[in-house]
Amino acid sequence: MTLISLQGVSARKYNTTVLSDVNFDIENGQHWAVLGPNGSGKTILLDVIAGKWPVSQGKIIYNLPAPLRQAIELVSHDYSFNRIVSAGAEYYQQRFHAYESERAPLVRAILTDQLKPVGTVNENSVSLAPTLVSEEDLQKVAALLSITHLLDHPFVTLSNGETRRMLLAKSLLKKPKILVLDNAFSGLDVHSREVLRNALNGLAASGVTIIMATTAAEIPSCITNVIELEAGNIYQTLDIQDYTKHSAHNSHDPKPDPAELARFGQPVHIDFENAIDLRNINVRYLEQQILSDVNWKIAKGEKWALSGPNGSGKSTLLSIITADNPQRFANDFDLFDKKRGGIGASIWDIKQKIGHVSPELHLYFPRETTVFKTIASGFFDATGVFFKKLSETQIERVHEVARLLHVHELIEKKFSELSKGQQRMVLLARALVKNPPLLILDEPCQGLDADAIEYFKAVVDAICDTPERTLIYVSHYPNEIPSCVTKTLRLNEGRVVN
Repeated sequence: MTLISLQGVSARKYNTTVLSDVNFDIENGQHWAVLGPNGSGKTILLDVIAGKWPVSQGKIIYNLPAPLRQAIELVSHDYSFNRIVSAGAEYYQQRFHAYESERAPLVRAILTDQLKPVGTVNENSVSLAPTLVSEEDLQKVAALLSITHLLDHPFVTLSNGETRRMLLAKSLLKKPKILVLDNAFSGLDVHSREVLRNALNGLAASGVTIIMATTAAEIPSCITNVIELEAGNIYQTLDIQDYTKHSAHNSHDPKPDPAELARFGQPVHIDFENAIDLRNINVRYLEQQILSDVNWKIAKGEKWALSGPNGSGKSTLLSIITADNPQRFANDFDLFDKKRGGIGASIWDIKQKIGHVSPELHLYFPRETTVFKTIASGFFDATGVFFKKLSETQIERVHEVARLLHVHELIEKKFSELSKGQQRMVLLARALVKNPPLLILDEPCQGLDADAIEYFKAVVDAICDTPERTLIYVSHYPNEIPSCVTKTLRLNEGRVVN
């Protein structure tokens, strides 16, 4: 039985056609993986299937056992599914501020739809609505996704990987017949990826249809069919056996242009010996100890990987370095040989020497900013909006970095008009634009296709091929770490481990 039939479907995003004449059927018992390079239309295809995006041509025929909104669940990738939750998620440094956890909804409240207006501190001041989610179902789904221990945590304190599991749990509690996921494995550590694979396989076995955009390396065993997109068109559809046997990977991206790399130049502001010297760093939110006695010294020119499972404290540790965490004032450290709070150690002095990208920055970045302004905002450590006039040198620099990361053709588009992979490349350009001596790249390859990952690694290796550039690189995938990285700091439960 055909559950969903796409017949000659085309779709537009703003003024651009992103899907063209798509024809394919989803049969009962099939589970689909949607593959393709960045900007190929994967996310829009999922939105169209889930009834969340209008088609400009063609039609979709549904043969579902329940109304569309009940039968198909598109797993959210942000907090926009609820106005109270989205109101509580206001800015990307939010999770590092202790007082925010006192006003933000708990994970349990989000999953059971028992939400109070943001800012309500007294639990009894606003009556909770009755929930349609049973405690049995809540505990079952929480156990399935290994988030039981997070149920009574404020959602703003969750790590990127923990947030992704919470959003999936929110969808599973609706008991959909068809589950649609977009890059569900991004940001998950090794254990969490295994948890998700097992969960998806179990759901498929129970009769839930799985449709997911993913990468070739992250296709769970329940998948029966593959659809590959190329520039909004179907490149091929195969059953999983044929895909595994015959599909060959063709490179789309060339190596970095030596001329562009030469113009990138040596980093500026290099008058220091040690980029970082952290001494017995401790961070605590209410009753939860996030970091415990962390020591880390990084000399100029060293290239480090920062590793650890979801929730181990990686982003919190980086927030001390990037001056985004207010608890930095309660700790002892030097950045660029400057004592915390000393002359030349203001938040803007520090940020001027750091190029930074993170999942949190991506999540909260203003969507209506143009690509040009997004990249240029890196000069001023602003989130898209700045009021200083750019010099001719800075304008040319924006174009140089955009060309280097293959986003120059997008320069006049709004951030919201790009695919998630394209957005991530633009934010990487923002991190590089001021040519900083320290790059902090926190899971920079989330949402990038295999070719883009290899290309970006080559760029990082090339621009870090100097004793003047220091690097901290975070990834849960060893194959994403550039070859220039020679040292590793591992965290587990907030402590440094060997």
